[in-house]
Amino acid sequence: MQTEIIKIEDLSRDAALIEKAGEVLRSGGLVAIPTETVYGLAANALDGEAVKKIFLAKGRPQDNPLIVHVADISQIPPLVKKMDERVYALAEKYWPGPLTVIMEKSAIIPDEVSAGLDTVAVRIPSNPVANAVIRAAGVPLAAPSANSSGKPSPTRASHVIEDMDGKIDMIIDAGKSEIGVESTVVTLAEGKPRLLRPGGITLEQLEDVLGETLVDKAVFSKLGGGEKASSPGMKYKHYAPKAEVTILKGSLESAAEFVNSLNEDSCVMCFDGESSRFNCRCIEYGAENDSLSQAEKIFDALRRVDETGCEKAYVRCPSANGVGLAVYNRLLRSAAFRVKNLESRMPVIGLTGQTGAGKTTVSAYLAEQGFYVIDTDILARKAVENKDVLLSLCEEFGNDILLPDGSLDRKKTAQRAFASKEKTKALNDITHPVITAMVHIELEKAQAQGAKGAVIDAAALLESPITQLCTVTASVMAPLEERLERIIKRDGITREQAMLRISAQYPDEYYKEKTDIIIENANNSDYKKDVARLIRLCCKGKDE
Repeated sequence: MQTEIIKIEDLSRDAALIEKAGEVLRSGGLVAIPTETVYGLAANALDGEAVKKIFLAKGRPQDNPLIVHVADISQIPPLVKKMDERVYALAEKYWPGPLTVIMEKSAIIPDEVSAGLDTVAVRIPSNPVANAVIRAAGVPLAAPSANSSGKPSPTRASHVIEDMDGKIDMIIDAGKSEIGVESTVVTLAEGKPRLLRPGGITLEQLEDVLGETLVDKAVFSKLGGGEKASSPGMKYKHYAPKAEVTILKGSLESAAEFVNSLNEDSCVMCFDGESSRFNCRCIEYGAENDSLSQAEKIFDALRRVDETGCEKAYVRCPSANGVGLAVYNRLLRSAAFRVKNLESRMPVIGLTGQTGAGKTTVSAYLAEQGFYVIDTDILARKAVENKDVLLSLCEEFGNDILLPDGSLDRKKTAQRAFASKEKTKALNDITHPVITAMVHIELEKAQAQGAKGAVIDAAALLESPITQLCTVTASVMAPLEERLERIIKRDGITREQAMLRISAQYPDEYYKEKTDIIIENANNSDYKKDVARLIRLCCKGKDE
């Protein structure tokens, strides 16, 4: 196929070229178009056969949904089953712009666009050339990034030419993408909004309009086996150069010391002005404290990694605040979740123990000492508002664990989940990935607030991946009879029900073997002495 490459410099002067692109799209062809985020590979979103060509050109799996681009909000209602009123509030602040919203789709959206899901993702790009092409085509356009599947997304026409020349009908060159990372994706199809992919619109900006917005576990971790992607950008490995990428968490000094000690063919993606600190090839990708500059340069830098010909690439880790969350998310997938923590930026205590032992009391005291407490019970309540989590819980524990309003009957679920160690493990397997994603965000908040340290209060800490985030772990313990009294009083349950919960947990020996320190919290003991020792151990490191 001969790919026509056209350059747009002035929309009024180049109107005939825009009309030509519109005709190609109406006729079922593929056109790479610029947007403010990255370059997109566009086809008529209402033509399933045209959309199939996108997957063929990209080598993209067909279980990955596409985003539908329209020129203004009036074009959205025919694409969805029912227009969510919250969309108008989002549109007023953030459209046209780098925001994608998911709603239930209408019958006119082909399965090729939605990957067989009952939802559709829509957005209104702010790039004037993209907007003009959509209007010229006269149809909504399905447009994923215009790169070979898995490679870094294109922010310049030259990137598109490298991947797509000879595979598509036309490439429109209109300069460099302004933002540099793909749009933020939020779903409104589940009641409470949920962030599926971070981008140029931050979580905080979403919450300004939508209120509390959940963060999907896939922002920080890979999808589980058999899970379907609800949005583009949720696959395990994505945005990746040929080289093996590893993210380095820690200071410039620790990163330079680590990289310079290696005897291997490697390069470093570092922040502006840091190249002189490394003894290998360096690619700078923005200022350390400027996430917008990082977003603009990240994909160009990842493509330049392959130009070096190196086998391994190490990347200085950005902050996960604001737009930095989008940069960090893209790097996680580029690195297939390989992260090396070179130093602990903030001490983190993992606090666990048997039910009724008094973790809450110890957590409250640590908060008085300047620690930021992350209560995973609270995060678990948010986690079970997730539609996928609720579905998995129903499959495991029965549909009658739902209340008439569709929310979880926590008491009934607890009775079944704590009936045996096997059922408790099943509960943890379902909820832990979502809770872990939330913990990552809470740790960033603790860091930003300058907390003395963080405490992760988690009953199932030792069975979860959260332990990897902890500097030191501690178990709160108390005599059996005292624990029984506390549980009965706290939860208003019978002695038999309390014993059932206790028997579903591990014995004392398990906690003594698995954690670094034991905090005795019997009625006649002074737990504060043990907590003081815990703080010293945490702040000075485990090897004290």
